[in-house]
Amino acid sequence: MLIGILQTGQLPETLRPSLGDYPQMFAALLAHQDLEFRTFHVEAMDFPADVHDCEGWIITGSRHGAYEDHPFIPPLEAFIRRAFEAGVPMVGICFGHQIIAQALGGRVEKFDGGWTVGTQGYDFEGERLVLNAWHQDQVVTLPPGAEIIARGETCAIAGLRWGDRALTVQAHPEFGDAVVEGLMEARARGVVPDALLERAEGLVGSPKDNDVLARKIGAFFRRDRA
Repeated sequence: MLIGILQTGQLPETLRPSLGDYPQMFAALLAHQDLEFRTFHVEAMDFPADVHDCEGWIITGSRHGAYEDHPFIPPLEAFIRRAFEAGVPMVGICFGHQIIAQALGGRVEKFDGGWTVGTQGYDFEGERLVLNAWHQDQVVTLPPGAEIIARGETCAIAGLRWGDRALTVQAHPEFGDAVVEGLMEARARGVVPDALLERAEGLVGSPKDNDVLARKIGAFFRRDRA
């Protein structure tokens, strides 16, 4: 099954030689889910010609805000709506979660509680998963037709599902602890409060449930193909 990765951001340049970037991280995360991948760097205005060019879509994280004025955001929202109407399954991660929600009628804002960084616990429909996160923005208004499937300790709308059409999560299952450590050094000092960084540093190396969420994503795509 061919999955298109719609890349909406990049890791800091200093991290890419050792950690790769979003396409490589998602390919590694989903390596055992019977999926193949093709990347479109939509942040650089490289868009698929048609929503049926791939059998499903992943929208990545980004340092941009979904509500910000960037050239790629209006065509990405239009693509999301076309894919949704055509029934082509989409998975959104972090910014991808937010932009899908916004494109389908929800609202995204900077969270007044501030940043969420590093290891976090989530309730996925009664199942507790521990995943890395890195965000300040959150979905604050539920889009029509969406079901909340995950809630976090600092994030009320941490996962959404629209039947077999879209599945989104605020956390980063593709982030290992090395990515969080790298982001703390490259982007966080002086931006994220020291107390949050100290907490994140203290939880580096603790068990994560990335593989569990990878299986959920793989199952979502395979069900839509059946």
